[in-house]
Amino acid sequence: MSKDLTRSPTHQDLNLEKAKHYHDDSDVQRSLLRSIFIIVTCTAAMVVNTANTSIVSISLPTIERDLDIKEEQLQWLVSAYSLSSGCLLLFFGRLADIYGRKKAFMVGTLCQVAFSLGAGFAQSGITLVILRAFQGLGAAATIPSALGILAHAFPPSKMRSIAFATFAAGAPVGGAFGMIIGGVLTQISSTHWRSPFYLVAAMSALTGISGMISFEVDVTSTEAVDWIGASLVTVGLVLIVFVLGQGEVASQGWKTPYIIILLIVGIIMVSLFLLWERYLEQAVDDPSRAPSAWTPPPLMRLSLWTRAKGRMAVILAIAFLNSCTFVSWGFWVQLYYQNYLLLTPMQTMLRFIPMFIVGCLCNVLVAMFVGKLPLVVFAVSGTLLTASAAILFALIDPTVTYWAFAFPATVLVVFGADFMYSAGTIFVAKIALPHERSVAGALFQTMTQLGTAVGLALSTLVFNIVVDNESADVGITVNSAGTNAPHFAQLKGYRSAQWTCASFALMAALLAALFLHGAGIIGDKKTIRHVDSDETIAVRYESKEG
Repeated sequence: MSKDLTRSPTHQDLNLEKAKHYHDDSDVQRSLLRSIFIIVTCTAAMVVNTANTSIVSISLPTIERDLDIKEEQLQWLVSAYSLSSGCLLLFFGRLADIYGRKKAFMVGTLCQVAFSLGAGFAQSGITLVILRAFQGLGAAATIPSALGILAHAFPPSKMRSIAFATFAAGAPVGGAFGMIIGGVLTQISSTHWRSPFYLVAAMSALTGISGMISFEVDVTSTEAVDWIGASLVTVGLVLIVFVLGQGEVASQGWKTPYIIILLIVGIIMVSLFLLWERYLEQAVDDPSRAPSAWTPPPLMRLSLWTRAKGRMAVILAIAFLNSCTFVSWGFWVQLYYQNYLLLTPMQTMLRFIPMFIVGCLCNVLVAMFVGKLPLVVFAVSGTLLTASAAILFALIDPTVTYWAFAFPATVLVVFGADFMYSAGTIFVAKIALPHERSVAGALFQTMTQLGTAVGLALSTLVFNIVVDNESADVGITVNSAGTNAPHFAQLKGYRSAQWTCASFALMAALLAALFLHGAGIIGDKKTIRHVDSDETIAVRYESKEG
């Protein structure tokens, strides 16, 4: 690995003692079977997380008809989940680092079970949106906890690369799984779109049981929680993401007074959060200042963004932009299939099957090459492949066969997402100090979840503008549900939305090419040897830089 990724000892002795404590505690006896269960359980949490988005996306047309939801409001069934989970990831990541990652994981799975069941019984669009937001609380707790658990259980080694590659593969696999199972259940089950929510509840319950059995005893801390910072960043992000989703459909659009006010307040709150975190970081690192209840350790050290000569910030920005593309791509593709081509949920599901197969293949490829190829290769290739998938749908000809445009796009988008996500999570785990791994993972996840919400909001804005303008050119005023829009206007809208998606990934590719070229190799070739399958001492290896 390049020396650029080596951390200089800039933190105080307290942080070094914490790091030593966490490292020493990770040297535990564990069988190979238990290690596999840890990886599978954490990956299952990621599968549930992404399936929670795609399983709803493919059911949107059915939900729209059943609950009489306006088409421009449909995105909230997807965005509400991303909004709540994305805005609370940092807070729950910090709680996991302090009070225990296993505890946080279990609380998250219980939330997923309870609110998934509730969503299955929802009788109105508003109720469903609210329950979707509460579902996001579960993801906010489980995902950063899972990242911290993996980073803590597997020190820098080939096994860590395999663990994180498998975990990252859970994103596209979960997306494909949600599309496939969601399509089947929506069409053939008696409860239609409600069945997928029951399935998610069952999957979450099994994941929680597996985590209870396989995860090791929590490492806890006596540190105080930065409640002020948590409140500022949560409220600020909620307001900003809400405005992004609601601005286009408000009574006066982006000129609506409450939209402007909420956006300004949200930006102020996030700015205050950053200033507060900077103050806390300086206070904690100042040896001349006595500890105080008013100066707890920061929720997120701003210096975390500057790690590895600022490449941490670059990776987070790339994760944000690539997520803008990946989830929005799936959202518009399934609407194109069902609302434009008028395919059934089952027919739509069949067209997403390659995502599941390719996701499993990507896991193998990343595990094989992450210890051999530099970070920039994964970042540039991943973002360009994601952009290519969106471009193919932006150029799609509805009259040609599925194999001409849709199939290669479905394959490319999984390669792109998995390459970027795997490399990003391994990089973050490498850079983060042991006692901040959950919050560092939460920061990475926050950027991807916010990318989901922002990508959906902006692509929806473009879609609506294009459809309205194209329809107005032929003298048609599109109704609130969009059902009277001409066919050609809808196609132009879908294409424009995909061009918007592609632009995000292309910006990410440019960032990767410009700023990650010297980052070096992030994976490790060393191995953790498991001597016995029942009673084992895992032989730990530290990286050369450690």
